[in-house]
Amino acid sequence: MAYRIPPALSPAAETAAGGSAETPALGTPALGTSDRAGLRPPDGLVPQAAARRRARVSSLRRAAGAAVEAGRLLWWTSCFALRWALDRVVHPGRPDPRLRLAALLRGYLLRMGPLYMKAGQVLGTQSGLLSSAAAGEFRTFFSELPPMPEAELRKTMDRGLPVPVTAAFESFDWQPVAVGSVAQVHRAVLKGGTDVAVKVVKSGVRQRLDAGTRALKALLAVAHALYPPLRRYDLPGHFAELRPLLAGQCDMRQEAARQNDVAWNFRDHPFLHVPRTYDDLCTSDVLVMEYVDGVPGMNPSRAGHSRSSLARRLQDVFYSMVFFHGRFHVDPHPGNILFRPDGQIVLLDFGLVGTLSADDKWNLSAFYYACIRGQWETATERFVRTFVANPEVLLPRHEEYAEGLAAILRRHFQAETSRWSTMTFFDEATRLLYGYGARASTRFSLLSLSLLTGEGFVTQTDPDINLYRNARRFTDLFSPYMSDEVRERFEHEIGGLSPRSLAARNDAARYLVAPTHLDRYGLPSAFPLVVTKASGARIHDLDGNEYIDLSCGYGPHILGYGHPGTVQAIHEAAARGSVNALGNPAELRLAELISQAFDTDTKVILGNSGTEAVQMALRMARAYTGRQRVAKFEGHYHGFSDQSLVSSLFRYSGDVRCPNPVANSAGMQRTLVEETLVLQYGDPGSLDRIAAHAKTLACVILEPMPVTTAAFDRDFLRQLRDVCARENILVIYDEVITGFRVHFGGAQHLAGVRPDLTCLGKIIGGGLPCGAVAGRPDVIDIARTTGDPYVDIETRAFVGGTMSGNSITAAAGAAVLAHLKSHPGLYDELQRKTEWLSQNLTAHAAAGGIPCKVTAAHSIFSITFDHATPQLIRDRLTGSNFKANLALSYYMRKHGVYVPELHTMMLSAAHTTEDLQQVSHAFARSIEEMNEDGFFTT
Repeated sequence: MAYRIPPALSPAAETAAGGSAETPALGTPALGTSDRAGLRPPDGLVPQAAARRRARVSSLRRAAGAAVEAGRLLWWTSCFALRWALDRVVHPGRPDPRLRLAALLRGYLLRMGPLYMKAGQVLGTQSGLLSSAAAGEFRTFFSELPPMPEAELRKTMDRGLPVPVTAAFESFDWQPVAVGSVAQVHRAVLKGGTDVAVKVVKSGVRQRLDAGTRALKALLAVAHALYPPLRRYDLPGHFAELRPLLAGQCDMRQEAARQNDVAWNFRDHPFLHVPRTYDDLCTSDVLVMEYVDGVPGMNPSRAGHSRSSLARRLQDVFYSMVFFHGRFHVDPHPGNILFRPDGQIVLLDFGLVGTLSADDKWNLSAFYYACIRGQWETATERFVRTFVANPEVLLPRHEEYAEGLAAILRRHFQAETSRWSTMTFFDEATRLLYGYGARASTRFSLLSLSLLTGEGFVTQTDPDINLYRNARRFTDLFSPYMSDEVRERFEHEIGGLSPRSLAARNDAARYLVAPTHLDRYGLPSAFPLVVTKASGARIHDLDGNEYIDLSCGYGPHILGYGHPGTVQAIHEAAARGSVNALGNPAELRLAELISQAFDTDTKVILGNSGTEAVQMALRMARAYTGRQRVAKFEGHYHGFSDQSLVSSLFRYSGDVRCPNPVANSAGMQRTLVEETLVLQYGDPGSLDRIAAHAKTLACVILEPMPVTTAAFDRDFLRQLRDVCARENILVIYDEVITGFRVHFGGAQHLAGVRPDLTCLGKIIGGGLPCGAVAGRPDVIDIARTTGDPYVDIETRAFVGGTMSGNSITAAAGAAVLAHLKSHPGLYDELQRKTEWLSQNLTAHAAAGGIPCKVTAAHSIFSITFDHATPQLIRDRLTGSNFKANLALSYYMRKHGVYVPELHTMMLSAAHTTEDLQQVSHAFARSIEEMNEDGFFTT
């Protein structure tokens, strides 16, 4: 899922977005606004003294408001309890006492104000918990709450808009079209005739929310102190984390920002719409947005669309926000939803939005995956890691606790799936936590509230919906593993197509581990191929099947398999004897060709793989600068070494602007991981972080054109080059894949920005193992001997290898590079082929109404079944239909095309027009069959 990096917030904006500062009461002038409010500082007082005086007055007002609110809370709670008790005595035989209780509770919550009305809105969705009639008592909280008086509304609009009402709108309807607990919505027409909805914070709400949260804070602290059994729940600590979110829902400017973030994530979604905002008219009191007609969520039967379809779509939207975006609507009740006749869903009201970090999303997905696979011990560990705020308290009784949680998980994920209830599951798990003195995290509480409200709404829309089945389908779609359903679908078809390949794979398991293909790490292949022959653009497996290949061996075979010039060079070199650890003419020729592809003064050092080239470059950078730390970019893959795997493959951590380093493999050196500075490609803030750590950084390594996005940011690369030059930090480009594939030399030629060092591999070996580092002579020379062994060991970087520059590999690589150099038009032809194929695949998906994005450039392309184009690599792994991507590989195989599962695809010069037409036809047939088989059903 695409994630837009939000602009950096000022301290004031961070507070408004949910920081620790108190929310000011409505009507209290902010600093610097005393003249406009008519409150000038008394004569003789300096501004600082006046500010302190205003702060003291404001503090006293807040304290008084909290005291009054606490009194109201105690009074009305006592009245409610007394009335309910009397009612039970006077009318002991009522047929439905819960209905009477609901009516009394509704009146109580209404009197208590906006903080408590939220509870009523949640109860209004819980027809599974309450009777339908009892839940109906609370549905008036969705849209039938009392508005503020018109006089107060006019004052708020005059004070809240940046321009007069008459200057902003041609017309404004002073009667609200909807009224909520915090704000009310009016219809208006902008100058120019555009219909808009205007959301206005109700007068007095800020004071009530501020006073209410203060009162609750004080009462919870008293209860915590006086009633020991409550202490294990840590209610004051829990509420302290929730309070900024509750108080922050009154700032319409921040709500508009949250609304825009959610809209960006769903911008190309086929059936969800989030209204656009008019930010120039939005203030803390007023939010102006697009007006959208629709049927209120309370009346799905009037939407003109199948209730079952609407319910499935609602569940899909709620789960997408949680699992993909990590930014979810906490309050998805019917009053915040509109249905349109075409089945489109309109999402409103972003006053309460929860956030999950990259770690949270990873842990949550991992937890559900373990549950679905019945791995209860693993699921228990992941549940604690994801949802428990103080896991250390569980250690003394861990086995006992784990057994209890495993029993809950088995019951809900196995025995009671047909009656699935997230509320019941979360409630039982939370009770178990509290029984052992542990506390659920605030994120867990907000997620529970969101799913509780959302799933309650879903079941109201379609009482017959199977929540678990849809949730399981959803988890399958976005898991980076093949689901049982997909595996069963292909066991017969692919197993029948390639029985020898599968048998060979199973037999090899006795003596071989092949993490790249047969036993692919992290993203296992259920049906790997065993290839006996490869020629041109085609490969042949053990069973005699022929496929058009779209992997190019993950990059090296830009001329196709078995290119005559390369085969001849290898044959002649082998006939002359395989020379290694000795100088040979092929080694000199390969180094010369690489050097000529860059600058005349470029020097080259050869190795045996791209991973090795990166290791050599990092060591030379440390030796050259005398510094130790390395900076790299999130999601950029640089081989399997410890440094290279940091935050590179599957797992990411921390804020999008300031990622935390995270290991992507067991066995990585922990201190090395922790010392790696992880940056975000394209984010100007990364440049500031580089400058801040300049004294310790030896180098910054990156893919200038990440193959997962097939695009580069020229301006960012230039700015990176400048800041590193200024701070004497080396810039290392990893062009192991893009080097000599996108241009003769690499992506740096397209961008027009040169690094200090370039790591190369794949193509430069002509299909044989090879790597190289090319770059500035003074840096490369750090690996050259001084002639003095003592000086060498103290000041030079050793990067030698027995097979580096061996005569057979060097001859193959030199043959390929010489051919590329003498046929410059090959790159233009590859680009034309890439564009043609990309356009055709996109057109086929669009014709079938299938959400699909094709990212392609310079012979590199990828297919993503998603409604949006991810901007960040971390989002590609949490927002794509992995199940469909896996299935595509096997559907295409049935039509004679090999697509590497969940991997970037590539074209070679050997792919003919007829090959591409066959690929296009195979794709059209495959997605049509996948659609018929339910892979894209919503």
